[in-house]
Amino acid sequence: MPGYDDQVFINCPFTLDYKPLFRAIVFAVQDCGFVPRCALETSDSAETRLDKIFRLIGDCRYAIHDISMTELDPESGYPRFNMPLELGIFLGARRFGSARQKKKSCLILDRDRFRFQQFCSDISGQDPQAHDGDPATAIIRVRNWLSGERTKVRYPSGKHMAARSVEFTEALPVICDALRLDHEDPPFNDFTTAVEKWIEANPR
Repeated sequence: MPGYDDQVFINCPFTLDYKPLFRAIVFAVQDCGFVPRCALETSDSAETRLDKIFRLIGDCRYAIHDISMTELDPESGYPRFNMPLELGIFLGARRFGSARQKKKSCLILDRDRFRFQQFCSDISGQDPQAHDGDPATAIIRVRNWLSGERTKVRYPSGKHMAARSVEFTEALPVICDALRLDHEDPPFNDFTTAVEKWIEANPR
């Protein structure tokens, strides 16, 4: 099991239209040598979703919170606040938790850097970063943040890492076939396994 300092909790939408960004973020986390964690990794019906979030946040020193989908749902007319809620839990753990929890660090992402001021202005001191809805830009943001957390590790540039992600995506069907996995829509754990295998064969 990876250690507390190696794990990154990913708090983002799990919608179909967000999937390219989600996969790009997961790839960047793994290519930087960290272990991605998210609510999709287990489906224990005996554990409530909120208890799962508490557990995952407690396990991880780092987190990526993408609040770009905090907007009105076209069908219900109500906004979805799951991502800001989980960000608040993470910040609360850092503020009120144990000495280990106080070491937490996070990256906040949005489509536009200052859009959050319209719905969550209290996080203005957290310096959210914009990905513009572009997977390559998201990879650059994640790489630059994590490289600042491990200054003794030499990482390739964010653009180089984004190019590696494209190469991986092209190779994903072949990797999944070799591992006997569904290459059209692999579950989270299968996807991270495929990323791990590709990185092993294509070190930075």
